[in-house]
Amino acid sequence: MSMHILDDQHLDHDLATIRIKNLRLRTHIGIKEDEIKNRQDVVINAVIRYRAEKAVEFNHIEQALNYRTITKAVIALVEDHRFLLLERITREVLDLIMSHEQVLTAQVEIDKPHALRFADSVSITLSDTREPRRPR
Repeated sequence: MSMHILDDQHLDHDLATIRIKNLRLRTHIGIKEDEIKNRQDVVINAVIRYRAEKAVEFNHIEQALNYRTITKAVIALVEDHRFLLLERITREVLDLIMSHEQVLTAQVEIDKPHALRFADSVSITLSDTREPRRPR
């Protein structure tokens, strides 16, 4: 379950990239009766970009985007709520990440393992940005 974001032609070399990989959580997700009653596994991957010059220069956590704080908030959101659709849970996780002022761009992919009979999983990916899009 790999994610791809931004190829080299779009890469701003002043940005740091944080990747949260395969965060495995359990939540209520779905519309069928057994999905409403029972928690299911979801796997979350996120790519977060922010300007890290001050973190690099000063080497203090206060200057960095704290991925532990973000991850704890994602865990609380996902485990404490119920969702009907993958689109909704993905948007809520993305909005939570984007609520941190330092975040410039983020992409979230959430997999629902075994959602289809012959597939490993089904996933939804959404992304957001604070930066205006550059003309090509």
